[in-house]
Amino acid sequence: MRTTLTIDDDVAAELERLRRVRDVGLKEIVNDALRRGLHDMTTVPKPKKPFRTQPFDPGRLLIDNVDNIAEVLALIEGEAFR
Repeated sequence: MRTTLTIDDDVAAELERLRRVRDVGLKEIVNDALRRGLHDMTTVPKPKKPFRTQPFDPGRLLIDNVDNIAEVLALIEGEAFR
C-alpha cells in the first residue's frame, strides 16, 4: 500500500539513526516500527502485582501523649531543643 505520512522531526531523526545503524531502507524500518507499535497498542498489559509492605510492630509507645509537640521535643532532646 502506498500512502503519504507526515512524520515529526524527532521521530524522523530517530528513524534515520536506526536506519543507519541497521543498514536497512526507510520502508523496512518504518514497517518494523509500526508492527511493534501496533502490537504494543493491541496487547492487553499484564496486571501488576500489588506492592505489599510487611507490618512492623515497634512496641509500646514510650511517650504518653504526642499531642503537644513542644513537650515531646523537650522529652526527647531535653530543654535545650529551642
